[in-house]
Amino acid sequence: MRLKLVPSDTSIDFLRLRQVAMVFSGLLVAGSIILFSLVGLNLGIDFRGGILIEARSTAGPADISGLRGNLGKLGLGDISLQSFGAETDVLVRVQRQDGDEKAQIAAIEAITSTLGSDFDIRRTEFVGPTVGAELAQKGMLAVVCALLAIMVYIWFRFEWQFSIAAILALAHDVITTIGLFALTAFEFNLATVAAILTIAGYSINDTVVVFDRVRENMRRYKSFEQRDILNRSLNETLSRTIMTSVTTLLALLAIVVFGGAVLRDFALAMIWGVLIGTYSSVFVAVGMLSRFDLKRTMEEEDEAEGAR
Repeated sequence: MRLKLVPSDTSIDFLRLRQVAMVFSGLLVAGSIILFSLVGLNLGIDFRGGILIEARSTAGPADISGLRGNLGKLGLGDISLQSFGAETDVLVRVQRQDGDEKAQIAAIEAITSTLGSDFDIRRTEFVGPTVGAELAQKGMLAVVCALLAIMVYIWFRFEWQFSIAAILALAHDVITTIGLFALTAFEFNLATVAAILTIAGYSINDTVVVFDRVRENMRRYKSFEQRDILNRSLNETLSRTIMTSVTTLLALLAIVVFGGAVLRDFALAMIWGVLIGTYSSVFVAVGMLSRFDLKRTMEEEDEAEGAR
């Protein structure tokens, strides 16, 4: 017997909630923009520059609180410690020091000396401010280029109305994800940019499935009103949407529980992305599409006539 999270004969009037969904999405986007403008993002070393040291304790589990106190006495500015992977592994992040490369090397030596012989230094990285700014610029460029490429693909795959609806839904997902990071102060780094691009890919995959069913039903049900076709398409793809979201969430929850602190922010961003992406595919993308007067092309008219 097959597992069904959603009955196969659902007839939910999704478009009845269109106005409520638009208001809710508008508040989410506005709140995200305000948070980003006023609070900003907790940029990681990838973007703001700094020192990263990965160490492993040879004398049992690492005492994070004790290490934080000892390293705080060095006067190196903002220092963050976190355990990741095994209990013996520690990740030390330190803000970029004033001065040239010698100042950074001196800070690394001071940290390794404070850690002592009970720790093996496994990795040391330094990101300068120029590299950090370049990475931030390229990260933003990657997101913008991905959104534009998706818009062009949808335009050629369907029609311009579908493209506009899809890009608005994607922009909604990206902006609210950035707002989540501004609200929670989770570290925003290159892994987060990868998460945003993955969220965009996941969301557009859901949207394309719904749009494809919309186009198919426009050919099949020539006498139906546009509102009925959109609702029918959403109901017919609802089971697939829910099943995909649930299975993806199960994998992400496993990463949150067992992946450690290093993967936590990435996994939480992805969980939010799956939830907001599923929501936007149903309410934002199709809600925006319903505002257009969709016309069949001559090819679709001929196919509809031939199917009768």
